[in-house]
Amino acid sequence: MKLRTPMPELPEATKWYNSEPISKEDLVGDKPTLIHFWSVSCGLCKEAMPNVNEFRDEYSEDLNVIAVHMPRSEKDLDLDQIKEVADEHGITQPIYVDNEHKLTDAFENQYVPAYYVFDEEGNLRHFQAGGGGMKMLRKRVNRVLGVNQK
Repeated sequence: MKLRTPMPELPEATKWYNSEPISKEDLVGDKPTLIHFWSVSCGLCKEAMPNVNEFRDEYSEDLNVIAVHMPRSEKDLDLDQIKEVADEHGITQPIYVDNEHKLTDAFENQYVPAYYVFDEEGNLRHFQAGGGGMKMLRKRVNRVLGVNQK
């Protein structure tokens, strides 16, 4: 997915946790959005989760945060396990379970963890994959939010 590309529609999820189904229309025009892909079998995802949760809490008024569970193997399809790991790691934001890779394909995403930052008009402003780089992610989120940085 290229920068400045509009956010894709959110196709029907396998399941939503922590929320009723959310559409693109619910996210665009309101405030910027961070969509992060993760998987129960991904160690880096679990390590990064406290940082993502910190973002969610710190920017709760200014940023939509959506988690997308992207299975990497058959074992990752277990809905009970997804819910259990989400609870264990304090994921309270809406979780889009993507067992059929519908949203994964729409984003052309191949990575977990992966982070997509969209501005309030719904255009992609930042993408990053991997466990590190939280400072860069924070910088990009702040830029999209128009927050002055030191």
